[in-house]
Amino acid sequence: MVEPEEKGPNTGPVDSVTVQNSPEFIALRKALRRFVFPATIIFLAWYTLYVLASTYAQGFMRISVVGNVNIGLIFGLLQFVSTFFIAWAYARYADKNLDAKAEAIKTRMELGNGDAKEDQP
Repeated sequence: MVEPEEKGPNTGPVDSVTVQNSPEFIALRKALRRFVFPATIIFLAWYTLYVLASTYAQGFMRISVVGNVNIGLIFGLLQFVSTFFIAWAYARYADKNLDAKAEAIKTRMELGNGDAKEDQP
């Protein structure tokens, strides 16, 4: 039989609601949303523009740029480029603004200090 791994002084269940309501977690969630919501809106707008242009501006999308390469093909390839750019930008943003905060919350949870209020009488 495998024994449960001991993570710290408090091996009991963590009150996730208390952690979610902590100021640190709320700040982490806000920092995440500051990146995710604008990035999602921008990407969806860019993708929608591509789909609408492919459907309603076929003449524009057929304009040849070089040989058999047309604007539609370039826009399609730019969808991949923008996806990789967003992933790269998120990785940088998370490294700078999210990872340390998340690690601090995780460490506090593992040590059984989910909320400073719990330690007070």
